Amino acid sequence: MPKLLLLILLFSTPLHAQQTQNLFLIIPDGLRWQEVFRGMDSSMLTKENKAEPAAPLREAFWFEDLEARRRALMPFLWTTVATEGQIYGNRDKNAPSRVTNPYHVSYPGYSEVICGFAEFSITNNTKIPNPNVSVFEFLHAKPNFAGKVAAFGTWDTYPYIFNSLRSGILVDDGIAPLTRGTLTPTIEAINTLRKETPRRWSSAHFDSLSYRAAREWIAANTPRLCFIGLGETDEWAHEGDYANYLKAAHRSDAYIRELWDFCQSHPTYKGTTTFIITTDHGRGDHDGGPTAWFNHNAQTPGCEAIWIAILGPDTPALGERRDTSEVTQAQIAATIAALLGEDYNAAEPRAAKPIAEALPSR
Repeated sequence: MPKLLLLILLFSTPLHAQQTQNLFLIIPDGLRWQEVFRGMDSSMLTKENKAEPAAPLREAFWFEDLEARRRALMPFLWTTVATEGQIYGNRDKNAPSRVTNPYHVSYPGYSEVICGFAEFSITNNTKIPNPNVSVFEFLHAKPNFAGKVAAFGTWDTYPYIFNSLRSGILVDDGIAPLTRGTLTPTIEAINTLRKETPRRWSSAHFDSLSYRAAREWIAANTPRLCFIGLGETDEWAHEGDYANYLKAAHRSDAYIRELWDFCQSHPTYKGTTTFIITTDHGRGDHDGGPTAWFNHNAQTPGCEAIWIAILGPDTPALGERRDTSEVTQAQIAATIAALLGEDYNAAEPRAAKPIAEALPSR
């Protein structure tokens, strides 16, 4: 082969052929970095936090060793993700992650995640259509993603966050029946359960009624980009129920493991799927008072602190990060696009740049 042709081939071939073709964004709402990185806080096992009797919680989640303790609470995160992916946000190890919006409540947080910047006209959880084109809508408009983008959650504000009327994206709020796409008898049964199961919260439902529908719909419809929102961590925290908050976090981790295992056994997803797992906002710290962790807002210290985990074939296995530059919630949108081979920043210059270390080397 002539030397010139050999050089052309050498320098035109990527050093790492990008493998991600599908991506899941999974958000356990309001799950604090403290529990993610430290595990259960035994000082919060009080009657005031609805965590008595404490013995069952200690048996399930308490170990003197910090790594064992956090692994007991979120075993998938601290086995598979910690060894094969990346986890940002441990402030105890100088690896902070934060939101950039000043409001520290859910709608501004979700909007920042999917749009890549803080939208200052969205200050609270009022149901208004998102004025911005998210990375989900940006990708849905492309031929390779049309009809292959979906969002599932347990909150009736998600259709506004994703602006489902304008974007055309399937957005299932976990309350109304799921009616789009290929439906199965299991989905129809879940629709019935949604209707018949009493709702504890006025604008949300239990995670199982959303996750189980999502899991079944994903198998039948194979979306390329999918959001799954899990809300019970936030709902129980607002009630000051530390026991159910911990159980919801543990259950969220189990859902994520189940979905990952499904992807690794499915021909569409095996070896070509990335998970990004994060949260929409932090919460108050128990050190700020016995009820500070119930809440999250601009006035409560610590609510800007979040965490981000990434697992997939293109993301280097750097594990739990330490002594890193700060990463932000706003970087997630462009990271999603970049992992799927698209440039969101070119379409939306306000969006933060991707998390560089989460991307394949060039």
